Amino acid sequence: MKKKLFATLLASVLTLSAITGCGGSADNKTSDNTQNADSKESGDLEIITVAATSVPHAEILESDVVTSALEAKGYKLEITVFEDYVQPNNVVDGGEFDANYFQHITYLNDFNEQNGTKLVNAGGIHYEPFGIYGGNKKSLDEIADGDTIAIPNDTTNEARALLLLEANDLIKLEDGAGLTATVNNIAENPYNLKIVEVEAAQVPHQLDSVSYAVMNGNYAMEAGFTVATDALAYEAQDSEAAEKYVNVIAVKEGNESNPGIVALVEVLKSDEVKAWIEEQYKGSVVPYEGN
Repeated sequence: MKKKLFATLLASVLTLSAITGCGGSADNKTSDNTQNADSKESGDLEIITVAATSVPHAEILESDVVTSALEAKGYKLEITVFEDYVQPNNVVDGGEFDANYFQHITYLNDFNEQNGTKLVNAGGIHYEPFGIYGGNKKSLDEIADGDTIAIPNDTTNEARALLLLEANDLIKLEDGAGLTATVNNIAENPYNLKIVEVEAAQVPHQLDSVSYAVMNGNYAMEAGFTVATDALAYEAQDSEAAEKYVNVIAVKEGNESNPGIVALVEVLKSDEVKAWIEEQYKGSVVPYEGN
């Protein structure tokens, strides 16, 4: 009789374990708060896959302040680091990843136009001031005829670099060139500067062979630079660039209201994460206050 009773109890326990183990599977994603609570209690968190560049994007996503806040909402990030500005968009558009975090809104819009992708902004998170950094020369006062300056070669970042050079009276662009400016739009070049166009990630590697370089904030940080202390000149935090170049969480069109994406954006725009970013990056990364 005891053996029969033990067998009955063991069968009940195994059945209950099987039911509990299936409760938090990815196939049953929902925004229902009760299910999220059950997932947290059982240890099962819904996975959000994100493609990101290393600094600062992956660093921010991997920070304790972000991961703990997401876990409280029932989610966990699976982050893959990319070193270029093309594949992170392709893998999201292709449905291999839920979101990416590496680019500013102007680049995103241009990428869609050039490649026919259907990516949208799920939320603006931060802004990285572009800076002019010294290569063989350590001050803009040293600029001389024929100096070389490395800049990113993709459409939007090239225009941004040229606008920064213009803001510092190093060149003058044609009227109206704006965000579509290329080297062909340089109207005046008083120092006969030689502009070296290279892929954005490669700009820091040109420092030994050029006089100056204009770098994206993330690649400057990866190279060990801080814009406030190392840049010879940089964009003002209250400039128009903060709006035009806000870094965003990008998703495939139609997924911006996915509960996991909404939760991710809410966490990244929280006061706690903003304070962490300000403390961590000392002005090289600026939290965005808009949508």
